[in-house]
Amino acid sequence: MKALLFTAHGGPEVLTVGDIPAPHAGPGQVRIAVRAAGVSPADDAVRSGAFKNIPLPYVVGLDAAGTVDEIGPGVDGVRLGDEVYGIRPAGATTAEHAVLDLWAAKPAAWTWPQAGGAAAAVATATHALTELRVRANTTLLLDGASGGVGAVAVQLAVARGARVIGTASPANHAFLRDLGAEPVAYGPGLAGRIGTRVDAALDVGGHGEVRALVALTGGPATVRTLVARNAVHGVELLRVDPAGVPAALAAAGRLAEAGRLAIPVAAEYALTEGPAAHARIATGHARGKVVITVCGAGKSPKRQKHSEKAPECR
Repeated sequence: MKALLFTAHGGPEVLTVGDIPAPHAGPGQVRIAVRAAGVSPADDAVRSGAFKNIPLPYVVGLDAAGTVDEIGPGVDGVRLGDEVYGIRPAGATTAEHAVLDLWAAKPAAWTWPQAGGAAAAVATATHALTELRVRANTTLLLDGASGGVGAVAVQLAVARGARVIGTASPANHAFLRDLGAEPVAYGPGLAGRIGTRVDAALDVGGHGEVRALVALTGGPATVRTLVARNAVHGVELLRVDPAGVPAALAAAGRLAEAGRLAIPVAAEYALTEGPAAHARIATGHARGKVVITVCGAGKSPKRQKHSEKAPECR
């Protein structure tokens, strides 16, 4: 099968499409014919060499959506042909076939690219809101709210009844308002621009304002960060508990069907355009998710040239 992989760490240019054996579903897993896979900052970090002990060649991707074509031992509640979206923490989802460890039914309200880029963002945002005890009447500050995780966190927090303040560049303020957040410019002087105490804060974008977030919430216990280098001043690095992921994905699906959770897609790329997709995510300025469209299960692309939408699968 075709897969997006690298054989040596480096920039986006080390990525290539290679032929590898198709995986098989093990106990507690399903295999899908992939229709779309998300690209995240974690993919950029792995490819760049942040984790030196991974086996090479390495197939990139942590989440994907597609059609179940193999079911492992001990799996109930899913059938061949079901449309699902989910996560493989060990990677290898940007391929014609991928094994998922954690999954839920794909909402009919989402396109394949939206579902392909949703699972990791939903799992991360849900866990963060739970740890920060975000509920009705909570005031939540999201520093870096216009990216893939931030845009999902805004909507999930609003669905809980929270007031959300989101930082972003001025060009993304209207985007945040549409999602239900109150936009504020990010960067130095953040505390002064907020001008009020907040109940909880999540550092999504890694802009280096952790000290300001601690001051605004009154202490590090009410702040979490997704960026390892920002786990300072007593702030904990968020680590998602896999046990809660299937329920989080299912709950997100229900919100999607009710029209309360959209997955903004910044750009779609074909499998052969993997380096461009990784270069896009590395800028840190994507509005929503960057997604790679994969034509698995014998499907072929309708067109080849990249614009902002990748080829659809026949």
